[in-house]
Amino acid sequence: MDDSRETLGPRAFVTGYPAKHSRSPLIHGHWLKTLGLQGSYQAHEVKPEDFPAFMRALKNGESGFAGGNVTIPHKEMVFKLADEPDELSEELGASNTLWIEDGRLKATNTDGRGFTANLDERHSGWDKATSAVILGAGGASRAVIQAVRDRGFSEIHVVNRTVDRAAELADRFGPKVYAHPIAALGEVMKGAGLFINTTSLGMDGESAPQIDFSPLLSGAVVTDIVYVPLKTPFLKQAEEQGFAIVDGLGMLLHQAVPGFEKWFGQRPIVTEELRSLIIADMERH
Repeated sequence: MDDSRETLGPRAFVTGYPAKHSRSPLIHGHWLKTLGLQGSYQAHEVKPEDFPAFMRALKNGESGFAGGNVTIPHKEMVFKLADEPDELSEELGASNTLWIEDGRLKATNTDGRGFTANLDERHSGWDKATSAVILGAGGASRAVIQAVRDRGFSEIHVVNRTVDRAAELADRFGPKVYAHPIAALGEVMKGAGLFINTTSLGMDGESAPQIDFSPLLSGAVVTDIVYVPLKTPFLKQAEEQGFAIVDGLGMLLHQAVPGFEKWFGQRPIVTEELRSLIIADMERH
């Protein structure tokens, strides 16, 4: 950790284990530079066993940080240890953004807002649909289910290899959410206007099963929260079958906006310049 206290302006972080792969420093560094603000944002790797001590130092001001982002595997722990997690975090049982306010460590989860803001930007009108299909019932699906439900969808079908895990999410997020086994995928896609992959299938060149997207509504949108590669196997399949697609990179960019505003006092904008910067970094690594 670079513990230099000479940095002018607020100091913020992203913490996880590992954390060095995070592109958050590139995103926030770009905004600090383009907005002409003083401050710093750095990756700070913390092992799970050291995380409670890290949180104590953050709360009592010893760390010198104004707040930061939290990624895997600390999202559930940070929710439990923060002084004031908000309602979004309470329902999810996880937080990804921290800030100090009135001497207390507050927490929220911006993943869902990042997801919907990305769709708003890349395919306006996506939320006119009433039925959505979500593939996967892991931790990444929670914020997506919450965000789609809160946007007004009346039916959200969660399809998962282990149906019990999907059922747990249906119980958590209420009567609009339904659990299904993989075998029911084709059936629940009938008439749906939104399809979301929240699994890691297709990530980093991994193979992904073929999906017949034809049961979806003709104007349906298919999106993937995976963004490496930018056009995942599922997005390629959907595009080839004539459906509109939205990649997952914007979710990463937009979820970063609320935290930056809390720490540095200005609300940044997700631009094509920033998107191109991250894509270039992805291509280098």
